[in-house]
Amino acid sequence: MLVQTRVEDLTRGDYELFRKLIYAESGIDLGDDKMPLLRTRLGKRLRQGGFSSYRAYFDHVVKDQTGGELSTLLDAVSTNTTHLFREEGHFDFLKTVIEQWANDPAWCAENTTLRIWSAGCSSGEEPYSIAMVVRDALRAHPRIQPKILATDLSMQMLRRAKLGLFEPQRVSTVPPALGQRYLRQTNSKEGPRLQVVPDVREIITFARFNLMTPVFPFRFGFHLVFCRNVMIYFDNSTQETLIAQYAKNLIRGGYLLIGHSESLNRIKHSLTYVAPTIYRKD
Repeated sequence: MLVQTRVEDLTRGDYELFRKLIYAESGIDLGDDKMPLLRTRLGKRLRQGGFSSYRAYFDHVVKDQTGGELSTLLDAVSTNTTHLFREEGHFDFLKTVIEQWANDPAWCAENTTLRIWSAGCSSGEEPYSIAMVVRDALRAHPRIQPKILATDLSMQMLRRAKLGLFEPQRVSTVPPALGQRYLRQTNSKEGPRLQVVPDVREIITFARFNLMTPVFPFRFGFHLVFCRNVMIYFDNSTQETLIAQYAKNLIRGGYLLIGHSESLNRIKHSLTYVAPTIYRKD
């Protein structure tokens, strides 16, 4: 008979240790009131690993020189759910700006590659939505090659994202014309799914990236950066540092799009306001 380890409850002291570590490693600020969330998110891992307390698990994370357990911890506190074409106004804007660029001879003379970054891509709904719009908008402009970088802190989310498989409810918001063109019905062990076609999947590169990296290692600038509903986890100081990094890695004339629950009003930045949640680098 399997004997399950009894886990001591999470104390305020333990919580503060986790909170400081998570903030230092990811920029995510859990605040003072997320003890129930952390208790729930970590409980299964503690039971699986046979840890007798949250403090014992914390010590294990800190001592693990491979970084694997730290990654598991950050996965647990950063995962979320979403759906394709969330905040659809951004995708209308994306279509419009790409068509403007593609039909501008001066822009095309300087750009043969369109580079877009989906930062905090979760399980892939955002980058696949971007990719469908981009592929569709550039059908008449084969000379322009789209490249989409999709990054997230969670390896678990990235593994799911790479498959391009979604439950029917996650794709119900896809515009019908794009759904007919770029989604195919398939079956998985979990049941019926819709999968993004290879022609769209191939323009996305998925990679793990920590937004708290001091220097972003990108060789080329981006025409657009999507960082939506990510900064809500960060304090003002971290947001300001992150926006400065985005501005540095945008090309001149490029755009940053943030979530509708976010704002840059209370932080210093060098970007120009275009519309709610949309900013340009001049």
